[in-house]
Amino acid sequence: MLKRQTVGIVGAGQVGMAAAYAIFLQKSAGKLILIDIDKKRAEGEAMDLMHAQAYVGRCDVDAGDYSDLEDAQMVVISAGVGQKPGETRLELLNRNTEIFREIAVQLDRYAPNAILLIATNPVDILTYVMQSLSQRPSNLIIGTGTMLDTTRFRTLLGEYYNVDPRSVHAFILGEHGDSEVPIWSTADIAGTRLVDGAIMGKPFDRAALDALFQRVRRAAYEIINRKGYTNWAIGLVIAHLWRTILDDQNSVLPVSVRLNGEYGIHDVCLSVPTAVGLNGVGERVLPALNEQELQALRHSADVLKQGLAGIKL
Repeated sequence: MLKRQTVGIVGAGQVGMAAAYAIFLQKSAGKLILIDIDKKRAEGEAMDLMHAQAYVGRCDVDAGDYSDLEDAQMVVISAGVGQKPGETRLELLNRNTEIFREIAVQLDRYAPNAILLIATNPVDILTYVMQSLSQRPSNLIIGTGTMLDTTRFRTLLGEYYNVDPRSVHAFILGEHGDSEVPIWSTADIAGTRLVDGAIMGKPFDRAALDALFQRVRRAAYEIINRKGYTNWAIGLVIAHLWRTILDDQNSVLPVSVRLNGEYGIHDVCLSVPTAVGLNGVGERVLPALNEQELQALRHSADVLKQGLAGIKL
């Protein structure tokens, strides 16, 4: 597959532009194409960002249409109506599904070989929706899943144990939302599992760490209550996924993919550790879960299936 360096972003709102900004700063694309229903806004965002090339390096940023995406290797889909304060991700479903119908038609026509990265909430359900609506293979349609939740989890654990979050190996799996599951049984720092004893002088304190996880689960609501939206961290998640794909790293990441029997879960998209590279998603890498975690993951799948019920695809 020809390595191209063009990224399309459908939806030039807060999330889409945070992703564009992160990709621009990391110099990982030669061209960014912004598409938005508000063409004038997309034009203004493109002009504003591209004027910084003298400090970053050559990266064309243009406002365009779907027909301009022919050479795009990846298209980020962040279009949709925004999440209101107090509104759950699942409540967004019906308002965003119809938007995805038109996007799927346009992308199948103009960018049939591009990897689609879904960042609109509820991301797991809309990943499933796009896989059902698009004609491209499902391995080319990836949801950002619990990558954001996982970096929040590792960040707070790093703060708790006073270590670099990059030294923390821990996952949030399942739904990107209220039923997400912290995998305590395999979480470790430098090979020492958190549940096995003291790390950096701190014993495993289940009550304290459960409270830490509640901060992770409530993070989006707390941020939205304060500023109205989340954008910076998810923008960096998207940029990281783009670099992973571009360099064919085959990194194992908690992205939203459709399960077909893994953990006894069928026909629903949620996050499990999955290899990601130039051809999209590949093999699942399934950690051994304890019984409590397994049941929680299955419950998360049931929550998402309830959200899918009644949708006409």
